[in-house]
Amino acid sequence: MIIIKSASDLERMRTAGRLAGRVRDEVARRVSPGVTTGELSDYAGELMREMGAESAFLGYRGYPGWICVSVNEEVVHGIPGPRRIDVGDIVSLDVGIRYDGFIGDTATTVMVGVTDPGVIGLVRATEKALRAGIDAAQPGRRLSDISHAIERAATDSGFTVVRQFVGHGIGRQMHEDPQVPNFGLPGRGPLLKAGMTLALEPMVNLGRSAVRVQPDGWTVVAEDGKPSAHFEHTVAVRDGEAEVLTA
Repeated sequence: MIIIKSASDLERMRTAGRLAGRVRDEVARRVSPGVTTGELSDYAGELMREMGAESAFLGYRGYPGWICVSVNEEVVHGIPGPRRIDVGDIVSLDVGIRYDGFIGDTATTVMVGVTDPGVIGLVRATEKALRAGIDAAQPGRRLSDISHAIERAATDSGFTVVRQFVGHGIGRQMHEDPQVPNFGLPGRGPLLKAGMTLALEPMVNLGRSAVRVQPDGWTVVAEDGKPSAHFEHTVAVRDGEAEVLTA
């Protein structure tokens, strides 16, 4: 578990987070009908090279993309390739940046001409769940208070949270302790302290919460084939409200 104590290290994490957020937003603007998921990933790679940053995903345990691009029923870890975006799709972009020794990790879900009210509600509820988790990340509270807040925001809107994949600590490494589930009872787990840095990332399904990994070994899909949304921010626990580093 990393606790950022020095002002210089926190500023380095802010920079990594800011760059990750910029790539996320620039790529999100490229999401449109006819664009392939591979083209989105390649564009992210171009941006990272221009910034002097590295992808935290490319080559990680053999992952082949600059970013993860997951479409519709794909929950997370979608491998970019020849798939073309269509009207009515939702596209989740997961971006990890390594810069000056620290990691920024962030995700968003883009709606492409979506008119289905259930899918629109899913995306909005997932973003709301992330906000609820961030609001709960305060010194003196417990880690599971974040988990509980995320789950309540999603389930109160009529959706289900994925349980097999979770948020995590983050800093010099992409995945550090502690794990941050998107479900659970409040008041449990480690005490939150100023300086902790966490990647909060609700993954919320329109249908059932069950998921499975595709034969490619990476792409996670909703078992019932219904859409899934994913939002993520890297945050620093601070005195008062958490600081979103990937805003």
